[in-house]
Amino acid sequence: MICVYNQAFVSARHEGDKVIVFERANVIFVFNFHPTNSYNDYRVAVTSPGKYKIKLDTDEVQFGGHGRLDHNTEFFTEAVPFNDRPHSMMVYLPCRTALVLANEEIDYCY
Repeated sequence: MICVYNQAFVSARHEGDKVIVFERANVIFVFNFHPTNSYNDYRVAVTSPGKYKIKLDTDEVQFGGHGRLDHNTEFFTEAVPFNDRPHSMMVYLPCRTALVLANEEIDYCY
């Protein structure tokens, strides 16, 4: 088992897009605060390569959202460096939502 511990790293703070992305222990937190703009292919920087899945989505109907995301979607990283991280992936980011994505290929120790 690989245990991953690391400090939080803010990889994006984009004022125009109103998006904040940060990573902690190979879990990616993505916030889109824009009131009207959704992003179909928003590039998100990550440290660890692999397959990421949605663990939390504030757009879920149970949270009063619109249910625009498919929780069976798998996000695969590319060896494309971005925002000081060695890998990145493209995600769909609806307006006024927050996502938590976790790497499915890493065990976590708490």
